Amino acid sequence: MTIQQTITIANDDRDSVVKALRQHLPDKPSWSTAKRILYSRRIAVGGVLCIDEARKLARGEVITVHEQPFPAPPTDQDVKIHHVDAEVIIVEKPSGMVTLRRSSDLNWSWDKKNRQPTLDECVPRLIGEHAAAKRKTEKNNLHLPRMFPVHRIDRDSSGLLVFARNKESQTKIIHQFAQHAAVRKYLTLVPGTIEDQTITSQFIRDRGDGLRGSTTDTSIGEHATTHFKLLQKFERSDANGKQTFSELECSLETGRTNQIRIHLAELGHPICGDIKYRGPFGSDPIVDNSGIHRMALHATQLSFKHPATEKPMNFKTPWPKKMQRFLESLAQ
Repeated sequence: MTIQQTITIANDDRDSVVKALRQHLPDKPSWSTAKRILYSRRIAVGGVLCIDEARKLARGEVITVHEQPFPAPPTDQDVKIHHVDAEVIIVEKPSGMVTLRRSSDLNWSWDKKNRQPTLDECVPRLIGEHAAAKRKTEKNNLHLPRMFPVHRIDRDSSGLLVFARNKESQTKIIHQFAQHAAVRKYLTLVPGTIEDQTITSQFIRDRGDGLRGSTTDTSIGEHATTHFKLLQKFERSDANGKQTFSELECSLETGRTNQIRIHLAELGHPICGDIKYRGPFGSDPIVDNSGIHRMALHATQLSFKHPATEKPMNFKTPWPKKMQRFLESLAQ
């Protein structure tokens, strides 16, 4: 998506996003016009769509104003449930859906929440509706199961996640993740060619421009390790000349925020469709000529031991169909 303007917050005033738009947009719009721009789905904060006029901004946060609106949000029907039992729920999140509702947004009206559904609200409804259909009870009498988050994936990523059904199971699965006993693999597409390799670095919250990134100072930050495996290469010739793309399998040894996106951007191969991390810090952003419709990052495999039975659980899912068609177009 083409960015029309970028605004970096330089103060600690905790102004709302609407006030920031009024102050920084060239035509200094009125309150009503700034709200209309926000609700047109053209504003992102930190690369994530923002429709909350009361959203407070911190120093270093980045607002982007886009020429075209973000696509309509996914709905309950776009969520796929792979497994449900008394301890865990395995779901497949569509691209464009946030995993968890922000605590500051929990009191939103139903209408406002429905403009940007979240996975943690969609899944209980789906399970409740399924149970109601089996019992042949009315949907307005739904019993919504309680869920406990274990991890999350980025809004514009898709793929597999696990939710726990109780605190004890949540703790046990999180412990497996922390001990690197769980398997989490992703598929991604990047420009250029990358050979099999492992990247290790120290992550800090602000690399100097408000974004997370790596530091050479090994005494600070969080350890992050990603393993990359080349699956296939594509070559395409178009108006931009001859281009090469690589489909990769990415295995997480650690699970830091934006880890795969950061490591690939720092290698000079930012993920196709990623509007946030477009190259190494301090370098000009690498232009995305892929023409892709979304960020090409998909959680394809999730394996761990069941928290109650300790039975191995392994779930796999391929690229969503629209992404498969995009890859097929590159192969032609």
